[in-house]
Amino acid sequence: MSGRHNNKLPTNLPQLQNLIKRDPQSYTEEFLQQYRHYQSHIQILKLQPDKPNKELTDLVIFLAQVGHCYQERLSTFAQELMELLLNHHTVLEHDLRMTFCKALILLRNKDLISPTGLLELFFELLRCRDKLLRKTLYTHIVTDIKNINAKHKNNKVNTALQNFMYTMLRDSNAVAAKMSLDVMVELYERNIWNDAKTVNVITTACFSKVTKILVDALKFFLGKDEDEKKNSDSESEDDGPTARDIMVRFSTGKKSSKNKKKMEKAMKVLKKHKKKNNAEVFNFSAVHLIHDPQDFSEKLFKQLEDSKERFEVKIMMMELISRLVGIHELFLFNFYPFIQRFLQPHQREVTKILLCAAQASHQLVPPEIITPVIMTIANNFVTDRNSGEAMTVGINAIREVAARCPLAMTEDLLQDLAQYRMHKDKNVVMSSRGLIQLFRNLNPQMLHKKDRGKPTESSVEARIQEYGELEAKDYIPGAEVLELDKEQDDSKGNEEEWESTSMSEEDDDDGEWVDVHHSSDEEQVEITEKLQSMPREERKAKAAAVSTSRILTQDDFKKIRLAQMSREVNSAPGKSQKRKNEDRDDDNRGELLTLRDIERLHKKPKADKETRLATAMAGKTDRKEFVKKKTKLNPYASSTNKEKKKNKNFMMMMHSKNVRTKKKRSFRDKQLALKEALLKKKKLLK
Repeated sequence: MSGRHNNKLPTNLPQLQNLIKRDPQSYTEEFLQQYRHYQSHIQILKLQPDKPNKELTDLVIFLAQVGHCYQERLSTFAQELMELLLNHHTVLEHDLRMTFCKALILLRNKDLISPTGLLELFFELLRCRDKLLRKTLYTHIVTDIKNINAKHKNNKVNTALQNFMYTMLRDSNAVAAKMSLDVMVELYERNIWNDAKTVNVITTACFSKVTKILVDALKFFLGKDEDEKKNSDSESEDDGPTARDIMVRFSTGKKSSKNKKKMEKAMKVLKKHKKKNNAEVFNFSAVHLIHDPQDFSEKLFKQLEDSKERFEVKIMMMELISRLVGIHELFLFNFYPFIQRFLQPHQREVTKILLCAAQASHQLVPPEIITPVIMTIANNFVTDRNSGEAMTVGINAIREVAARCPLAMTEDLLQDLAQYRMHKDKNVVMSSRGLIQLFRNLNPQMLHKKDRGKPTESSVEARIQEYGELEAKDYIPGAEVLELDKEQDDSKGNEEEWESTSMSEEDDDDGEWVDVHHSSDEEQVEITEKLQSMPREERKAKAAAVSTSRILTQDDFKKIRLAQMSREVNSAPGKSQKRKNEDRDDDNRGELLTLRDIERLHKKPKADKETRLATAMAGKTDRKEFVKKKTKLNPYASSTNKEKKKNKNFMMMMHSKNVRTKKKRSFRDKQLALKEALLKKKKLLK
């Protein structure tokens, strides 16, 4: 009984809180008493908002904890706290201000407050010079918006908050604007606000006068989505020919090294086609959601020209502009002369600038705009006065620019760069070969005859389209193989019918059927020969007839892709097959370039003296613990004659027998030494 009398409910708020949650009606009087205390403290606070009040802190937390038990009596509690914070948040004592915010968060978690008004208040409170408070509010804002959109998108709340954030990004308080930007970026990366409106609100931050806000906005558009899933290399039979189809095709027939090489080349072509046919995952999807990329890039470029930011920020702006121009195929002709000024081997971060030049190139830009960029790179980088790394980077950049705008490459420059395939530097050689291989696929006629490689069916017909030329096809290229395949099946069916009839007439005693198998390799060779001998116009007519006559199935498309791949493997009719074809995977370009495409070095450069010395010193360790320790029983004992010899002058010991080197020993001395060693070993064994 004494324990019960010791409970003082009016002053023991945690115990009263526990009892109220169990039985609210029984403790209504005690609750009202505490609520009256709270109201009196609030009146005092309004008169002195900057004074700390520990009792009010405890009462606010108590009322927030039991708010769901007396919703009618506490209907104005949350609104009162919000008004106090809105009017006095700059002068309130920091502990009391934090308590009010935690109480409102607690009420919001119990769904006693609407999210819109509370979140707008919290965005206003981001102006406070209280780092812990800002961190708490940031966490709640992100979590609350995530919970609001957990089951379905709440467009009403999202629209209201996004409009409010648009005004917050232009707020004069840099801290509040940056926190608002961080919230929007976090919500986008969590796939909560990943719509176009959020992205276009963030674009306004790219023109902020505050460097931190500008850098964060640029990083958002330049960064990768964290939830991006990499394309798996798993092959599905429904998507097209698989590696198994290739192996089955080349496994039948005669086993030869020539057939094996054909299979290896076919596997490389298959891998290249798989990468082309895979659905492209946009790593930078935010760039695609910008409403007016042309206007945005023009404003950003004007800001770049007038910018006085440090060089790293300017590089980020260049990267974003080039990314916009390359992805949306924009026209920003003044950007290319601006970049040319920085294309020097000694320029800081020059590989990133070369990357920007390549990324901003596309087929809709007039060739006369891109050609000076290529010539500048060639004149400044691809010269013998530069190092091998600089030449390699220059040729790689030219290759990437030419891959996106082939018409900008002149025939004389291409043939000049092709001569570097005989350079002494391995990296330069491989880069030059990569450029040669690119134009073997685009237009082999621009190369010298000796550089064109082994011609294939596809490379013979390859050409670069003129500027503005579009090749629209009203048929499926390669569909003519279905017509030949159908004829092959019809003849095969007639042959099998004749064979089954003849076998039934000559049936054996057991009455069993005999299956007749035909080599698939022979059939494919026959179809390939027919395709090679068929004129181009006839193939086009057959493909158009098949494309319009029926609906093609997945198996039909697989056969078409196999036939198209075989054109890249098979030699052109009437052409020599002696020249080796060097395969490169240069056609597997994604939407965006990476620095690895520019800085690709096939051979690791030789380290300088300082690097080698640092590596050697890093590998050395203190090996004193592994040294054999020679301890004497008496540390004051004299040394032996053997130990004294180590300290004697060499001229005094050079005539000694023990000092003679093994090279100067005679054959007789070697015999005696060997005999002595064997006898000593024999004694030890005994």
